[in-house]
Amino acid sequence: MEWIHLLIAGLFEISWAVGLKYSHGFTLIIPAILTIICMIASFYFLALALKSLPLGTAYAIWTGIGTLGTVIFGIILFKEPATALRLFCIALILCGITGLKLLTK
Repeated sequence: MEWIHLLIAGLFEISWAVGLKYSHGFTLIIPAILTIICMIASFYFLALALKSLPLGTAYAIWTGIGTLGTVIFGIILFKEPATALRLFCIALILCGITGLKLLTK
């Protein structure tokens, strides 16, 4: 169950990171409120996962999920570049996340 909590925490991290962009520096109230709710939910689920997962592993995977997701959404929603080298670096992050998951019980 802790891995599911960590995945949910990572998905909420993606949501609040994208929400930050849409809130325009917390000047738009609805996106700002939704961003804060996603932040709280992300930290809550991370805290649940940390009850039984090693801190370094959980934190690295949580931030990795957030990084992958925000890069993907940046490419799709905000037309950020999707160069071969950038996609290769994203693949390296994915390999690191996968390795940490496989090496943790």
